[in-house]
Amino acid sequence: MAVDRLLPTQEARDLLDLVRDLADKELATRVEEHERNETYPTGLFRTLGAAGLLSLPYPEEQGGGGQPYEVYLQMLEELAARWAAVAVAVSVHTLACYPVATFGTPEQRAEVLPTLLSGDLVGGYSLSEPQAGSDANALTCKAVPVEGGYQIFGNKAWITHGGIADFYALFARTPSGVSCFLAPGSAPGLTFGKPEEKMGLHAVPTTSAFWDGAVLEHDRLIGEEGQGLRIAFSALDSGRLGIAACATGLAQAALDAAVAYAKERTTFGRRIIDHQGLGFLLADMAASVESARAVYLDAARRRDAGVPYTRQASIAKLVATDAAMKVTTDAVQVFGGYGYTREFPVERYMREAKIMQIFEGTNQIQRLVISRHL
Repeated sequence: MAVDRLLPTQEARDLLDLVRDLADKELATRVEEHERNETYPTGLFRTLGAAGLLSLPYPEEQGGGGQPYEVYLQMLEELAARWAAVAVAVSVHTLACYPVATFGTPEQRAEVLPTLLSGDLVGGYSLSEPQAGSDANALTCKAVPVEGGYQIFGNKAWITHGGIADFYALFARTPSGVSCFLAPGSAPGLTFGKPEEKMGLHAVPTTSAFWDGAVLEHDRLIGEEGQGLRIAFSALDSGRLGIAACATGLAQAALDAAVAYAKERTTFGRRIIDHQGLGFLLADMAASVESARAVYLDAARRRDAGVPYTRQASIAKLVATDAAMKVTTDAVQVFGGYGYTREFPVERYMREAKIMQIFEGTNQIQRLVISRHL
């Protein structure tokens, strides 16, 4: 069902209507084919970019839509309600754009932002390593200073859009500490592993990357040497809100499917939604979805107001992804045996929800961040 949203302007309300229409036509009609066949939806990012959806939260002077983050996140939620993998890929794309948009030079922004925001180019985010997921201080990928730039050595892991992205926000260790680079995906000396065989989000590849002496010129450095972790953690605050919105959209889709089924399925002469035990289960699912939405919007409004929101971003990511896991699991229960089959999408929703408790910082890490802010 269409969510009754409180949006700040009529422009934002019109925008969300456009998003719903596009998502119904371009995502909902293709999701089953690509998820089952594990094929990438080539050209879809250009469609989203042409509609202005990839540029929403950026200033107009950067070629963006100038929309508040709370509007961008609700757009992302609508995408996730139709196709979680695409919504996650959009969130990661935004995460990859963040360093250059926020810390890049005017020349760097002019070079890549217009094509990234239009969807002509796709961005990836390359922070994690095989031994350094939650612990970013343990990064070992090195950027060795050489004449004219840096030579990159090391391995990266868990890269959404790995091998497909045109640019990566790459984090590597320089003599001054971890630094951030705008790395082209076609750099000589950069190769990628085969896509991971994942439980869900099959349509968008996740790979490792292997840097074997690729040279990045000095103008590929984003910000100052040694500023990388500050850039990474700042980006992740926004990225966690993106995942919270994706999780909420996924939970909403599961709730909608469960309610529709409960209105049609009968047992003991009554619709199963009319049995109190099932009705209360659906009520709890609805409360979880509404709570998740409220908490990510609260964090987004803090971000829009320019006040600290790190703790609230972690709370939003924790609450929304835990809610998605529970709501999708309960949706399978509502469908009974049919929920365990591929005849209905709820089994896919349940598989997709699990990863949302893991990436952009596991929910255990979110609890650590929250507790340290108390």
